[in-house]
Amino acid sequence: MNSFVSIVQLRDDIGELVETTSFPLDFPANAVGFIPDTENIYPDLLATTSDCLRLWRIVDGKAQPDSVMHNVANMQNSQFGSALTSFDWNEVEPRFIGVSSVDTTCTIYDVEVGAAIGTTKPTAPFTVKTQLIAHDKPVHDIEFSKINGGRDHFATVGADGSARMFDLRHLNHSTIVYEDPQKEKLQRLSWNKQEHYFLALFAENSQEVQILDIRMPCNILCRLRNHNGPVNGIAWAPHSPHHICTAGDDSQALIWDLQHAPRPVEDPILAYTAGGEVNQIHWGPVHSNWIAICFNKTLEILRV
Repeated sequence: MNSFVSIVQLRDDIGELVETTSFPLDFPANAVGFIPDTENIYPDLLATTSDCLRLWRIVDGKAQPDSVMHNVANMQNSQFGSALTSFDWNEVEPRFIGVSSVDTTCTIYDVEVGAAIGTTKPTAPFTVKTQLIAHDKPVHDIEFSKINGGRDHFATVGADGSARMFDLRHLNHSTIVYEDPQKEKLQRLSWNKQEHYFLALFAENSQEVQILDIRMPCNILCRLRNHNGPVNGIAWAPHSPHHICTAGDDSQALIWDLQHAPRPVEDPILAYTAGGEVNQIHWGPVHSNWIAICFNKTLEILRV
């Protein structure tokens, strides 16, 4: 089956999502994301990860291949690098991308974006800023934190059941901020967009989301337990420190109010039932009343 990425736009005049362009991939993408360029000073770039990290430049509404970087850590025994699991753009330094891999490493790339908007000059080749052994087993997710300015800190979760914090300035050690008591594989993490010490994560095939305050490592602040199937995605509200949306195999997208945590949070404040298992979720940073979910072959925009 062919894999491809579609770029869609909401047409206000007709009130529908319209595909503006699409492009094929050799392997299904497990993460897709535009460069977080709030100052509008970089070219319009889209990153994807699967077998490798790829950049695509959007020019006149069309996607053009820009740069490719294979994970070279384990290429001595193969012509291909190890499969990648996820990535995250650094919002403070958008030229940095952090990538996680099944080979236990994380790599921070400097994409060296220097071309002006409107040109078709390719970006300079990728530069590996640093690569580190992050876990004892595959790393499943990575996300930069805005703690202390947001440029140098990031966290990872992996199959060894741990969540770890790193500082780009001191990569000779990491801080374990959480370890699953049963060593369950941790699947995804997400930082609170306003209160930067709060971290949400969940384990593989788990129906529960844990909320942590990393100032108290390895202690769970509260648990969100209303899903009836494995959780697949988490997204903090970009405009509120107290709200988070979770989604999973039970076809539910649930919004929670954590204002009174660490008191138990028994029920979500809003719930939406999709037409299938929800496998992706994103809370838009610009239109903060929009939440995008994906299920089956469908993308829906929910208005909160």
